[in-house]
Amino acid sequence: MAKAKSDIELDDDDFLEEDDSPETEALDSKASLTRRRQIDDYLEERRLQKQLADFDFDLD
Repeated sequence: MAKAKSDIELDDDDFLEEDDSPETEALDSKASLTRRRQIDDYLEERRLQKQLADFDFDLD
């Protein structure tokens, strides 16, 4: 019966590891999404600055 208790303890440890992984994946995906949005914002800003540079401001 002591062997059965050790099997149960191993199963409990495995269960705890499974609970930690979804949180890690959620944090990684959130960080990835945040980084992607920052890159998109930066590219949009560069595109708008290029359009302003190409715009003819000569109003004479």
